[in-house]
Amino acid sequence: MPEKEAWAYQLDWLNIVTILGLDSIEQISEDKRIRVTKKLSKLYGSEPLLSFKPQELDELVASELKNLMEKELRIHAKQKERIRKQMKNRMPSFKQPGVIPIDMSDLKNLPDEIKKMLSKMFMQNEGDDDKDDDKDDYSDDYSEDKHSYYI
Repeated sequence: MPEKEAWAYQLDWLNIVTILGLDSIEQISEDKRIRVTKKLSKLYGSEPLLSFKPQELDELVASELKNLMEKELRIHAKQKERIRKQMKNRMPSFKQPGVIPIDMSDLKNLPDEIKKMLSKMFMQNEGDDDKDDDKDDYSDDYSEDKHSYYI
């Protein structure tokens, strides 16, 4: 970096990444970092930028990067929202008791011993499929007429 951009050494890039809402510094390409420092040096000059507080410099660089990286920041926000929704859908709701959804593709990755154990657990009651579903428990007072329709 040339001497006239010495103010750029005061930048806290971790703070700038946090201000932009990004996850890591690698999401800001090197050429965009250089373009922003050159642009700010041209606009303000090196001496005034050296007199700024580090926090002010970080906010100034973050606002310039926000303008420069509009599309990337929008894409990143959409990806974060999509991931948040996926995680919310995968996590069971503990507020309401009920059935916990199981993704069958997750079961394929289980060790064989656990697969066998689950198979025994689920297949154990396979033989007694509600044997009493076929017979109707009606009282003697009521007999159903299966040959007619009543309106």
